[in-house]
Amino acid sequence: MERLARIRGTHVLFGYDGTAENDGALRWAVEEARLRGLELVLCHSWHWPYPEGHEDPQVEAVMKRAGQNLLEQGVRKAKDLGAPGTVHTLLMRGPVHRALLQASGRADVVVIGAHERLDEGATALELPAHADRPVIVVRDGTGPRRVVAGADGSAWCDAALGFAMGEAAMRDWDVHVVYGCWEPAAVDEYELSLFTDRELLEKTRAAELEEAVKPWRERYPKLDIEVSLLLERPGEALRSAAEDAGLLVLGDRATATGGLGSTSSRMLRDARCAVAIVPSCPR
Repeated sequence: MERLARIRGTHVLFGYDGTAENDGALRWAVEEARLRGLELVLCHSWHWPYPEGHEDPQVEAVMKRAGQNLLEQGVRKAKDLGAPGTVHTLLMRGPVHRALLQASGRADVVVIGAHERLDEGATALELPAHADRPVIVVRDGTGPRRVVAGADGSAWCDAALGFAMGEAAMRDWDVHVVYGCWEPAAVDEYELSLFTDRELLEKTRAAELEEAVKPWRERYPKLDIEVSLLLERPGEALRSAAEDAGLLVLGDRATATGGLGSTSSRMLRDARCAVAIVPSCPR
């Protein structure tokens, strides 16, 4: 399988909101910057509380100053956590996911926090759906020292596997590659017959999975890589595997409307560990 090298960015971008729930994600972002040898950029987006077109320079100045104070607080926290080099700040206006998307062009990876409930329109759902950089969504930043990667035999998962292997190598974690292959609604018509013969389905998908993982075994010979082929739906297989993970990595099949695929959306809502969504190509 031919692989395209991902263009390396210049920094780690973190969406900072100053809440206590955001602290675990900040810790993750600091560690990403340290492991990658990159600087950290804290981005905060403030919301204009009045209707569009309304102008009030005094209120705007107050909002900006409050945002700057919040970012200064974030810089101090990041430094206390061991952030390498200079911690830069970026103050923007507007919806958070749009601001981070605009700011992400030169980032190597984007890290954001997620609150307990993810409703439609939540930044943790909207940003990964449109970013052309990997986005890591962190709830509390703790979990077993294992990366779980969702995979199949298609080209779209190769970027996710590469990201998962790189994260595991940097952190000295092991890797569990999981392929939930019972997905008859998502295959081409010529493959539907596989689902009438479970033995043939398992044999065919196992060969695809091994072909997908083989190049990464060769590139990272010291990694402990476990591979599981499961005759389950992808969401069910990944949800179970993620219970034993510190990071779940998924390549996303974007929908026709530009949103996240159903498996990625479900994992962002259900998984308790950090979840990375890795685009297979620029969106």
